[in-house]
Amino acid sequence: MPRLVGGAWREPREGHAIDVVDPADTRRVVARVPEMDPAEVAELYELAEAGAAVWAATSPLERAAVMVRTAALLRERAAEIAADLVAEMGKTRAEADGEVGKAADFFDYYASWARQPYGQLLHDARPGTETSTRTEPLGVVCLITPWNDPLLTPARKAAPALISGNAVVLKPAGETPLVALHLARALDDAGLPAGVLGVALGRASRISAALLDDPRLAAVSFTGSTEVGRSLQRQLAGRDVRLQTEMGGKNATAILDDADLALAIPTVAAAVFGQAGQRCTATSRIVVDRAVAEKVIAGLVEAAKALRPGPGGEPGTTMGPLVSSRHRDEVLGHIARAEADGAVLAVGGSAPAEPEFAHGCYVLPTVLRDVAPHMAIWREEVFGPVVAVRVVDGFDEAVEAVNDSVYGLAAGVFTQDLGRAHEFARRVNAGQVSVNLPTPGWDVHLPFGGFGASGSPFKEQGAEALRFYSRVKTVAIRFGA
Repeated sequence: MPRLVGGAWREPREGHAIDVVDPADTRRVVARVPEMDPAEVAELYELAEAGAAVWAATSPLERAAVMVRTAALLRERAAEIAADLVAEMGKTRAEADGEVGKAADFFDYYASWARQPYGQLLHDARPGTETSTRTEPLGVVCLITPWNDPLLTPARKAAPALISGNAVVLKPAGETPLVALHLARALDDAGLPAGVLGVALGRASRISAALLDDPRLAAVSFTGSTEVGRSLQRQLAGRDVRLQTEMGGKNATAILDDADLALAIPTVAAAVFGQAGQRCTATSRIVVDRAVAEKVIAGLVEAAKALRPGPGGEPGTTMGPLVSSRHRDEVLGHIARAEADGAVLAVGGSAPAEPEFAHGCYVLPTVLRDVAPHMAIWREEVFGPVVAVRVVDGFDEAVEAVNDSVYGLAAGVFTQDLGRAHEFARRVNAGQVSVNLPTPGWDVHLPFGGFGASGSPFKEQGAEALRFYSRVKTVAIRFGA
């Protein structure tokens, strides 16, 4: 597939391409995309610098019009985009359809900000002086996005960056570049000026220095592992480059003794196993009161057994594969270590044994019980269809167990006591708190981001995202004596 460079689409150079494979059958090559070198990344920045000047001078209403057209094109092409998303990442078709729709929503939502008030007038103690604030774009921003939501996350970042007037260099994950190219195609077809968007394709080990060391870089927004996010913090330290990070999570949901189990069990099961657990907000720890623990565990086991793994595009599939063979092996390694540490396997714990799964990256939905706080499975992010269950006694122990993590992305509680719900929301250390709801599922206008090792102070989504992609200038004008 070609890549977008300065408003033109270039085919891969001979011998410089990367195969994209289907995680449902790794023998199948889905596409070949360009493998860029550092010089080609530098060219993107050169074009972005020129594009940023044009885009910053463009009326926000004109920017919004491009974004509205982009949203319409994404919806118009939804079937094709979703099919590629299933093929390269492994999601079910329903999950892929949902992602395309939500990506379009980001562009519509941020386009609406072109008609919102901006800046403010401020009283000034100096006579005859009018003081105001205004916002300006930063310039060129680099967006580094993961493989688990390869269209939604670029849209989540690019939409506020673009409406704010910035140029964007997008680096999608190497496993899932196809839908990022669909996004670039939609923006280009919608009339985005040349250079305002460039897509950097290739292996991070080869082009990361070119992406991060360029002097024209004003900001980096990153979604991925905490390990890589911390590395970015060190690499960008001491430079005038903003950094936004949405990193790891070990999200916990507490099921209290008064919970409505008919609501809690299927809701939590969907939060654990949806997208094969490959969501940053997936529930990966369950804290359950001893009074209802056996019922909850039995319900989770039943829900896990009811899931049907398979290729995402196949009718009847309710859970697709993991994104790669390497990731599958890592998840299986976490499960094996948990058992060695003393956790008890209630269901799952392996790859499917049937021959039709032999060349896919599958892990059966897994429930681990009798988990103790010292175990790695309680503390380390797995990012797969695996949940660790810990039994506690009472509300205070439940809150303590939920907070027993270096991460702080999402947390949930199931209770019928409104006082407990508010107290849980007050005491829990997480950026997103759900009551009688799944931990995933936050809409485009709701601020999103975590605490601790889960991310930086800059939030994504909603009005908060615009703060990261713009700077504030204060202007005082003396107009009289």
